[in-house]
Amino acid sequence: MVKLEKPRGPVGESVRRNDVNEKVTGAAIYADDIRFGKDLLYGRIKRSPHPHARIKSIDTSAAENYPGVKVVITGADFPNHIGLYLKDKYIFARNRVRFVGEPVAAVAAVSEEIAEKAVDLIEVTYEPLEPVFDPEYGATPEAPLIHPNLADYEVPNFIFPQAGTNIANHFKIRKGDTEVAWDECAAIVERKFRVPHVQHVPIEPHVAVAQMSEDGKVTVWAASQSPFAQRNSFAKALDISQSDIRVIAPYVGGGFGCKAGVTMEALPVALATKANGRPVKVRLTREEEFYTNFVRQGLVIHMKVGCDADGNLLAMENKMYWDGGASTEYGVNITRAGGYSSTGPYDIPNVKTDSLCVYTNHPIGGAYRGFGMSELHTAVDQCMDELAEKIGMDKVAFNKLNCVSAGDKLVTGMTMHPHGLQECIDKVAAALDWGKPAPASGPGKKRGKGIALAWKAPAMPPNAGSSARLQMNEDGTATLSVGGQEIGQGA
Repeated sequence: MVKLEKPRGPVGESVRRNDVNEKVTGAAIYADDIRFGKDLLYGRIKRSPHPHARIKSIDTSAAENYPGVKVVITGADFPNHIGLYLKDKYIFARNRVRFVGEPVAAVAAVSEEIAEKAVDLIEVTYEPLEPVFDPEYGATPEAPLIHPNLADYEVPNFIFPQAGTNIANHFKIRKGDTEVAWDECAAIVERKFRVPHVQHVPIEPHVAVAQMSEDGKVTVWAASQSPFAQRNSFAKALDISQSDIRVIAPYVGGGFGCKAGVTMEALPVALATKANGRPVKVRLTREEEFYTNFVRQGLVIHMKVGCDADGNLLAMENKMYWDGGASTEYGVNITRAGGYSSTGPYDIPNVKTDSLCVYTNHPIGGAYRGFGMSELHTAVDQCMDELAEKIGMDKVAFNKLNCVSAGDKLVTGMTMHPHGLQECIDKVAAALDWGKPAPASGPGKKRGKGIALAWKAPAMPPNAGSSARLQMNEDGTATLSVGGQEIGQGA
């Protein structure tokens, strides 16, 4: 009898990372490591000191005449709107600024020191306007309009801005009749939650280099999570074909969502179009990372949920005010994701959801490790905890009773597929010794136990399609090629 050896392959085994040698030896090349020689120009940005103001005048003459300065640009040079979904921003502000740190002008010079000095010479006169900092207030008719021309912006058919308001997207879901269901509830919990902005703070700050060749083709080297989205936006901003733009993303030193879409990468691209073929680098300082870059959107959420005396969930109403910031980028789609996932992984027969992305004069809201899911679920499951406690029901039993099961009709109309969630709850409860007191970690201290459910539905549109190529090799191994960007996750 011949004993067959176990085939060598990736299934069920750890796989050595392809980049491990370069990263542990320091040989890995990141965007800031790429050398372009003596022709490289350095860009610095003139930014708004006001959260909301009209631009009355811009005087760039002193910067233009400063020795070593090669390029000076303003919003007048780039009139096209850009944006990932809703085209609601400019590369440089035109006529109005909408957050502290918004780019107003830029210079490119032969050194960073010269660029820094020259950008300070640009004089901008402003007329301050009333700002909006609370998304709930921003959604009211009394709030000053941040985008008076919202009706004129280009928008895809799955985003629903409300012209004449600060609402960049209003996503609705209705299932059953919540008004009737409230009368049938034995217990109701109603709460309001506020989740603040959070900055990603990757180890590597944002940096990008752009160069335009004599034939008008643009090459960009950027620390980027989504080079194709950037290529599309650059083409729109410059009125050139996508085939004339190439975005190269080397190793990325962490992203967590802040390097998705277009953050600062359009700035060196704009400078490069006026640099006579010379490459232009823009590198953000750590300070700029905090006040000029994408943040996780803040959220104000009103939630009401009720159940019968046996613990069966009967109704939920939630209204979410997402702080989209001065422009939306990913914010309008995070609003959709929050709406689709608004019930959490619970089977609820009557649901009323309103998810609103609201313009404010905060930094632009973007993706952040979960696409809105952690913000939403912190509210959902706190209410579920209180509801179970209110009727005197064990939380594990409450979760198992109400979690979605295979065949359930979800709030979106989709039929739920098999998933093993109840089995997962049982295993977690067993691992926690659920029902038994947790030993104290020290004198005068107490420890508690909790269990929560969540799901993630990023709600990406069809233009985010993915593909992969799997090749089976002669020795039993497999080679998998995917189009996703590696930002530290190891694949």
